[in-house]
Amino acid sequence: MATWFTEKQTENFGITAKVNRSLHKERTDFQELEMLETEEWGNMLVLDDMVMTTEKDEFVYHEMIAHVPLNTHPSPKKVLVVGGGDGGVIREVLKHESVEKAVLVEIDGKVIEYSKQYLPSIAGTLDDPRVDVQVDDGFMHIAKSEREYDVIMVDSTEPVGPAVNLFTKGFYEGISKALKEDGIFVAQTDNPWFKADLIRQAYSDIKETFPITKVYTANIPTYPSGLWTFTMGSKIYDPKQVPAERFTEMDTKYYTSEIHQAAFALPKFVRDLTE
Repeated sequence: MATWFTEKQTENFGITAKVNRSLHKERTDFQELEMLETEEWGNMLVLDDMVMTTEKDEFVYHEMIAHVPLNTHPSPKKVLVVGGGDGGVIREVLKHESVEKAVLVEIDGKVIEYSKQYLPSIAGTLDDPRVDVQVDDGFMHIAKSEREYDVIMVDSTEPVGPAVNLFTKGFYEGISKALKEDGIFVAQTDNPWFKADLIRQAYSDIKETFPITKVYTANIPTYPSGLWTFTMGSKIYDPKQVPAERFTEMDTKYYTSEIHQAAFALPKFVRDLTE
């Protein structure tokens, strides 16, 4: 009989994928971690029974959370990624020549360890000399930082377990203090089909903290509903007003200058969450 992994995304809905074998499974200090080899999506990282990333579709999420803010900022030099122990966001950050240092703060070192082992195409740049990997609490790292970063990206799980504090107004205020005077931050803010209240609250809290706040979307098939949102807070720069010359050719599969602009055109039911 075939083995299937099912993520129960609501009480009444889930997605399922055929599994060839389990590569690794353990209870870490923070969460249940499993690496699965799937038939359709390649190797898959699962935390607390939720799909975090897969080899086949990971590029969408990682490109969109990284390149939208990095191209909005005219010269990002020091970048922080909170969470993201699989290394995908860092990989995309390093494609920007202006970046001199990329700091990764991941609370669960096991995510880093097993991503390097089983997701090398995603985690392969974590040993780059420009990268500073810290196994630490991102919330506390932010609290101790002041006017340090040009861009901050919050690559968190859903607001459960160790990620609960990463969806609070106090955290967004801490991010504002950790950013330089013209800094930008972006966070993944889940999907509008099942988590409308989360998006509405996050947008409201971020808008109270940042002069420019925008929601944008991407299509990620292994994430709940497939339609995913990101919310950006910017002190000066409008992501919808990026000069054409700032878009340089990069090795991407999803992100383009046209996608950058189009991602901010929201379906009405999503736009309504920001009004």
